[in-house]
Formats: sequence, structure tokens, C-alpha cells
Amino acid sequence: MLLLRRRDLVCQEAVELVTSYLEGNLTRRERRRFEKHLRGCPNCSEYLEQIKATITLAGAVEIDELSPEAVDELTELYRRWRSE
Repeated sequence: MLLLRRRDLVCQEAVELVTSYLEGNLTRRERRRFEKHLRGCPNCSEYLEQIKATITLAGAVEIDELSPEAVDELTELYRRWRSE
């Protein structure tokens, strides 16, 4: 069994840091830990690339451009995701 050192990230932590990483909001230490995890984890690396692609494809959507039904659906999806 591989024992993780205290400073190593696990996948759940890495996934939680993706937004901050992409927005440049991680400290230098956090960024190094995150990037170290990515080098050893093809799943998290793929997840990061999927998020980047989603951002590129979605562009900037303003809330007033969405129908009320779309806003409700996105809100519900977000709430379900947060509760998991």
C-alpha cells in the first residue's frame, strides 16, 4: 500500500483546486503540489483538460442570455453536485 506523505494531494483535493488553479488563485506551494499531482495522475490531468475545453467551448454566458428554465436547471445541477 502506498502511503501518502502529508504534503501529497489526493484526487479529491486536486479536483477541488482546479478552479483556483485555472484562475491563478493558488499560492506557489499549492500550485507546485497541484502540478506534482497532475504529473503522476492521468485521470486528474484529463479532468483539468476537460474543464479547460468546457471553458473554451462555453465562452462567457451572461445570466440574462439564459432562459428561466436553463437557470433553474443549472442551479439544480449545481446544488446536487455540491451535496454529493
